[in-house]
Formats: sequence, structure tokens, C-alpha cells
Amino acid sequence: MSEKADSEFSTPVAQQQTSLPAADILHSANAGVVVERVGQLRAEFRSEGRQFARELSEYLNTRYVGVATTFVYEETFGTKDTLHWLLHMRSLEAYETLVRMGSQDEGWREVMFRNRIPEERGGGSWDRMFLDGGLKETVLIPQSFGMYGTADTELSSVVEDGGVDRFVVPTAEHQTSQKPDELLHSANSGIIMHRTGELKYEFRAEGREFARALTESWNASLGGEATIFLYEEAFGLSDRIHWFIHLRKLSSYYNLMGLRARTGPAAREVFTKQWIPEEKGGGWERMFVQGSLRDLALTPQHWGMYATKAGAAQG
Repeated sequence: MSEKADSEFSTPVAQQQTSLPAADILHSANAGVVVERVGQLRAEFRSEGRQFARELSEYLNTRYVGVATTFVYEETFGTKDTLHWLLHMRSLEAYETLVRMGSQDEGWREVMFRNRIPEERGGGSWDRMFLDGGLKETVLIPQSFGMYGTADTELSSVVEDGGVDRFVVPTAEHQTSQKPDELLHSANSGIIMHRTGELKYEFRAEGREFARALTESWNASLGGEATIFLYEEAFGLSDRIHWFIHLRKLSSYYNLMGLRARTGPAAREVFTKQWIPEEKGGGWERMFVQGSLRDLALTPQHWGMYATKAGAAQG
């Protein structure tokens, strides 16, 4: 899909990276699993690396429609030449389909192992473009009531599967009552703020309750400017939670600040409520490991960013 410059420039959203119609795109609202892959490019191959990342993503998007959709992002303010892929999958079963690519999909192998670096610069494929040991992945699942010991009643989300209990995880879009035409997600937002926080084990249930209440409060007040989803790490640091704060544009951050600065009782209830039982005592600030709350802003990658080719016909 072409990315054409307007007289007043606006950063293209991630769904413009693919030729897929909107109905075929998986994103942070409708995916059952989101895998964030992060890689640090060598500065000398910053352009070739971005071209490889975009080509690989579009190959996956068009070859595995309905299985996975991948978008590429840049750190808005952070370490330059660090790329973030968000791989959106229907479920963990979909990952098994992708694993078979390595030995069965010749098209994927051609994209991966093509010589992308000119011989006069030493030649080589994608592996020369990234710092050794710099590729990291985090597997995220939409947060749902009952996950990780937070339920004290029988759940309808637990079903029997061949005589064994199975947890059915709703997609993140079920976390909000925002109207469909207001919903922002990883495909149509201008900026994603990725906020992480590590809960203390003794407050893991209260912390999740607070995180969901905060998410719902923000979504109720920020329709059209921001949509927030909460995720859990499937394989990683126990009790580290992730918010994806999807902003319509970078300046929508001011709306987020305005919401936090309100002094009315309804706006401040989430932050002032005593979430921790009286015998333990305290508000939300005691739930998190000190210094563990971190924000990272991600901008959808587009041609022309940081020394990539600027041709309007790329997509």
C-alpha cells in the first residue's frame, strides 16, 4: 500500500504497512497473543535492516492471513535503530504453524537468507544487520479475570477440553466498552505507549484489579483519543503486567495528562481507593516493585524514517 505525503505530514499508521484489507488484519484488540520482538540494528545497516523488517512482515501478512499479522515500529524517544515487531496471532496454536516455516516454507527461507548487503560492504544476509544477542521476544496474552490466581469463584472461562480444564482467554477488545468507531489499536493508532510494571507477589491479585479498573476508567474518558489494553506475560517475569496505551497521535498524550490531573472525585477514585485490604494497608503505589514502572513510546515504521528509501510506491 502506498504511503503518500500530504501537504501537512501525518505519520502513517501501521495498517498502511500491509496490502491486506482491514477485515483480514490481526491487531492488539482482536489477537489472542501478541509477541513483541525487539532487535538492535547496526548503524551501518540501518537502512537495509528496516527494508528487511518490512519485507519479512509483509510476507508473513500475505502468506499467513488469519494466522498472524506483523507490524514494525520505531522507538519514538529511546534508542535509535532499535526495531520492534508486534506479531499478532489468533492463539498459541498459531505459533505452531509459524514454527513450520523454517523447514517447509521456501518463500520465507528466501526472504530470510537472501544476500542483502552489497559485496563491497562485505556481503551477507539479515544476521549481519543486527547486534549479536540483541534479538529478544516477549509473549503477551490479554489479561482476563481469573488469570494467575485472581479468581475466587467458578469461572465460565474455564472449559473442559478432552477431560482436561482449559482457560479461554478473551481478546483485549472485550476489556473496553468504547464504540467500534472509537477503538484505537496497534493497526490504526499513531503512537503506542507501552507501559510495564512488576507487581509484588503479595499484592498480585489487588494489583491486577487496580490495573483493570484503571484501564476501564481511562477508556471511558478518552474515547477517540486513546484506547488502553492490559496484557500478561505468558513466558517471562512472573507478575510483570503490560499496558498498551494506543494514542490517536503523539499530542494525545496531553489528554492522558489532563485525565490524571483532574481533581474531581470520580476521576481520582481509581488512584485514591484503598485497593489493599485494611490488614495490609495502602493504596496502589504499594503494589508495584519500586522503580519497575516504565514507559516506552513506539511509532509505526514508514518509508523515509531514519535513512530508509523514500519512494512513494513502497508498501
